[in-house]
Amino acid sequence: MTNCVLTIAGSDSGGNAGIQADLRTCHAYGLHGCTAITALTAQNPREVAAVELASPEFVAAQLEAVLGTYDIRALKTGMFGSAEIVRAVAKVLARFTSIPKVFDPVMVATSGAPLAKEATVRAFVNELMPMATLVTPNLPEADVLRSMGAFSGTVPVLVKGGHAGEDEAIDVLIENGVETKFTAPRIANPVSTHGTGCSLSAAIACELALGRGLKEAIAGAKAYVHDAIATSFPLGEGEGIGVLGFARRKGV
Repeated sequence: MTNCVLTIAGSDSGGNAGIQADLRTCHAYGLHGCTAITALTAQNPREVAAVELASPEFVAAQLEAVLGTYDIRALKTGMFGSAEIVRAVAKVLARFTSIPKVFDPVMVATSGAPLAKEATVRAFVNELMPMATLVTPNLPEADVLRSMGAFSGTVPVLVKGGHAGEDEAIDVLIENGVETKFTAPRIANPVSTHGTGCSLSAAIACELALGRGLKEAIAGAKAYVHDAIATSFPLGEGEGIGVLGFARRKGV
C-alpha cells in the first residue's frame, strides 16, 4: 500500500509553488498526494496578480473527504488566506492527533512584504501551532512569530536561512531550547528558487510519512531541495522562471 501525504495550501497557476510543488514532491518520494485547496492564485515567480479564497466550509469539506479515507501518514500546510480558514482547518485536524503535521507559515515574503493579515497570523499561532510536529518559518516569519511569543512553547521550529546571503544555506532547528544546524552549499546563480519553502515543508512531511525521525527528515528534505534547485531549468521568458522538484529523492 502506498503511503499518502496531505497538503493544505493554495494553488500556483505557474506550477512552481503551492499545491503543485507539494504534489511534485510527493511524486518524487513515491508517495500519493492528497489536497485541500485553500485558494486559487494567478501568479508567476515575479508576482501574485490575483487571489480567490475558498470558503472555510469548502476547505473543511475537502479535509473531511480525505482524512479517514486515505492512508494519510503526514500532512503539511501552506497558504491559508484568512483567519476563518485557519480555524476551519484547526477544527478538523484536532481530531487527527496521530498524524505528523508540518506547518509552513506563509505570512511574510523573503522581501519582507506581508502575505497574511495579523488576524490570520494570530489564528495560526493560537489555533494551529500548538498541534504542530514542526513549524518552518523563513527569517522574516520567524521574527513575527517571536514577536508574538510563539517560540516560548515546546513546538519544534525550523528557521529557514536560505536567503541570509551566506556561503552556506543554514537552517536552524529549535527544539526544547536546543539548536541544531542543517547546512548545504549555496548554489550560485540558480535558475529558480521560487517554491523552495513549499518544497521543503512537503519533503519533510514525505520523510515523516516514511517513518523517519524529525532530524533525519529535515536532513533528507534539505538534501532534496538542494538537488531540486541544482537541477531546475528555464521554462519561459523572464527572470527566475524555472521548475523545482524533478530531482527524485535518492533512497526512497
